[in-house]
Amino acid sequence: MDPDLDALLDAVLIGGREKRPVIIEQYNPLWPVAYTALAVRIRDAVGDHAVSLDHIGSTSVPGLAAKPIIDIVLTVNQVEVEDHYLTQLEAAGFVLRVREIGHRMFRAPDRSVHVHVFSDGDPAVPDYLDLRDWLRVDAKDRELYTTTKKRLAQQPWPDMNYYAEAKAYVISSILARARLWRAQTSRELESRTDGGPRQTLGPAHNSGAGS
Repeated sequence: MDPDLDALLDAVLIGGREKRPVIIEQYNPLWPVAYTALAVRIRDAVGDHAVSLDHIGSTSVPGLAAKPIIDIVLTVNQVEVEDHYLTQLEAAGFVLRVREIGHRMFRAPDRSVHVHVFSDGDPAVPDYLDLRDWLRVDAKDRELYTTTKKRLAQQPWPDMNYYAEAKAYVISSILARARLWRAQTSRELESRTDGGPRQTLGPAHNSGAGS
């Protein structure tokens, strides 16, 4: 138990901490189908206040084992202006679970969906997308992440957020490679646009090497 983490969770979680088993399932091709339906539901609810909407997290990566929870990131102009989305998402069937500076999280009553709300331009959002896109193309890091999650899922946790904290070091290392890859591919695309030589896109590290 971490007193500091407990204090943080008690401050931001609506409904308190929850002790539940962590269930990791093999990838399900119906997860992106579920996201598509959810995206329509969220956009219909929030309307023009929705700046962007993306499927994130492990269920957005084909072939990656995951908790059967569809993670979605919604950006709005200002997350602190809750009038633009809070009652709308609640009317669409979602329940506010997390309220912290710069971030809100809603979930479905059966806990099968998490909707993360951030302000447009929040740096957390490109991190989610970089991590997702990198895991979609790099088999080695998919395997690393899968192995880590399955190992940690065998342990009891006082709250799901403890499990998330336990795998944060692996996510950080994968995200570092994802950022390098994104920067590399962006430079290569800019070079093509500027009429420079065409280069072969590839991962920023040798996927056959240790990490």
